[in-house]
Amino acid sequence: MRLGLIGKGIMNSSSPDLHVRLGKLTGIPASYDLFDTLVTQIDSLESQVREVMATGYRGVNVTYPYKEEAVRLATRVGEGARLVGAANTLVFQDDEIQAENTDFTGFISGYRATVGDRPPGRVLLIGTGGVGKAVAFGLAKLGADEVLLMDLDLEKAERLARELDHAGFPAAAVAPEALEATAARCDGLVNCTPIGHEKSPGCPLPPALIRADQWIFDAVYVPAVTEFIAAARAAGAQVVSGVSLFVFQGVDAFKFFCEDADKRSLADAQAAILFDHYKQTLLQEKNA
Repeated sequence: MRLGLIGKGIMNSSSPDLHVRLGKLTGIPASYDLFDTLVTQIDSLESQVREVMATGYRGVNVTYPYKEEAVRLATRVGEGARLVGAANTLVFQDDEIQAENTDFTGFISGYRATVGDRPPGRVLLIGTGGVGKAVAFGLAKLGADEVLLMDLDLEKAERLARELDHAGFPAAAVAPEALEATAARCDGLVNCTPIGHEKSPGCPLPPALIRADQWIFDAVYVPAVTEFIAAARAAGAQVVSGVSLFVFQGVDAFKFFCEDADKRSLADAQAAILFDHYKQTLLQEKNA
């Protein structure tokens, strides 16, 4: 089964390792190629997708900055991709393109696997692009009291707030100038910007704003321990790392790539084992 990932700055992604492991665990030999558009420029996402379809790929994952564009290529759109308006997984069957959003389901699974039944409370989410949308709807499904959305493009944050409100979830956009005051009244702090990635180092907010009674989530997982996560650990906050999203969205994507229900069940059964593996190898965490 030929798979791949299309995105910018992805050459150190662990996705090939995850999908090849899942292939071995399920008895489906899998290859997984990286199409980094910083390394090799493409005319468009559509041209790259058409090229891999023509050469026999079963599907591809799509990451920054193409997730919102990806859903527009689809001939069939799954529930998560339709709800979020972005896709990170494209599955090919004949000339059809099925778009799914496993960031949405993967965030929910990763949150629960890390913090258990802890309610999200009021959450500040920074960055309202493709992954930000998925996480925002995931937080809503988890029962967040309110999702406060911040983006350098305030109009973009306001648009997502309206979408959440329309779906029956409490949300509001806040201006970047209100960062300090907003963080002070939140239970959770979430980074869905590229800040902290090895190509965009930094912390999405001043470390002094993080408190021990808060939880944080960083969608960035390359490196696994970002400046945000390091600051949160130093503050004593509970950390949900991007590794959790990486693992659970990857398992969910692999299940879509599988055509056999038994193989999908096998992949699902490996999620907790893989999460433990990557926590040890990427986050240097030991099993309790």
